[in-house]
Amino acid sequence: MRRIAALLRLPLQNQRRFFSQAKSRSCLAQPTQHRPKIDIGCAAHQQGIQTLKESAMTLNLGKAILDCVQTRPEEKFTARQIAEWIFSTYPAECQQKKTNSQATYINTDGDLIQQLVAEIGSRRPSLQKKHPELKVTEGRPRKYYYTTQTDIAAVAAAESTATKPTKQANGKVTHEHELYPLLSRYLSDECGVYAKRIDEKRSSNKRGPNGNRWLYPDVVGMQDLGVEWHQQVRDCVNHYSDKRTKLWSFEVKLLINMSNVRECFFQTVSNSSWANFAYLVAAEIEGPHTLKELRMLFAAHGIGLIKLDSDTPADSQILIPARERDDIDWDMANRLATENRDFLEYIKCVKQFYQTGEAKSADWDIPETTD
Repeated sequence: MRRIAALLRLPLQNQRRFFSQAKSRSCLAQPTQHRPKIDIGCAAHQQGIQTLKESAMTLNLGKAILDCVQTRPEEKFTARQIAEWIFSTYPAECQQKKTNSQATYINTDGDLIQQLVAEIGSRRPSLQKKHPELKVTEGRPRKYYYTTQTDIAAVAAAESTATKPTKQANGKVTHEHELYPLLSRYLSDECGVYAKRIDEKRSSNKRGPNGNRWLYPDVVGMQDLGVEWHQQVRDCVNHYSDKRTKLWSFEVKLLINMSNVRECFFQTVSNSSWANFAYLVAAEIEGPHTLKELRMLFAAHGIGLIKLDSDTPADSQILIPARERDDIDWDMANRLATENRDFLEYIKCVKQFYQTGEAKSADWDIPETTD
């Protein structure tokens, strides 16, 4: 009691200090078994472990894309083929991605693969900036491939001639001449155009070396405008002396990229501008800047662009429609006819069509249909 009385006589500040120290001593003296314990198995800790596990299984899509194309350099893959490869190569990561997805439509493996296809397309521009060796062709579907070749070396390899054009064992087209019948099939089936090959070796070459450089197109064609007209309408058009045809001209290339895009385009301008429709045709168009360049040049010269599908010609696409020329440049047509026998035969076929109203299949390069 005396202690308490003495304590009460102390200033208020000293009383507070005393009680604070006493409380601390009381806590320290508390038995160990009564102290609160830290539960290392608490929910927060377990959640942290789970997060670490999920991070370790996160799919690195950019790395996976590169892994796929690097396994087989120079071979071309669609986004779907890459997605399927990723799904089979990284099954745990893909399943974790499906589990973590907030999208309600990703319920099956097929949904996940389709999502990967979309993400591969969206990642393409940034991946190409970081990894120039990753190349992508234009047209649909885009194809991805890995190469250390420069654009110039790639064109040189594509255009290197062989003594006898052949296809590789996998069916890949390796020579420009193999594209001509494929183009003829596409023009016949999808565009209603009769095609004819122009062989520059059947030229006179009267003007000496390089005198006829860039003069001859690879393929020419004739479109019958009245193929579905009533016979009376055809007869009326003939008496009216109106046009029954449109003439087409084509320059064909295996590969177009930024190293040769302008050369290919202006070669087409030189040898095909005489026709109603002039087209540059390519089996492969590499790089988005290449297509942008071609669109810019089209605005000035009106040359169109066809992406020829060498595997399935019917799936070929007109990426840039040619601007129609109203009248044939007959002076240029005459130059071609006097220099090249194939082109002269082409003019004869067009004349015969106007005389008879019929296009004889035997006079044109129409590949036989294979069942």
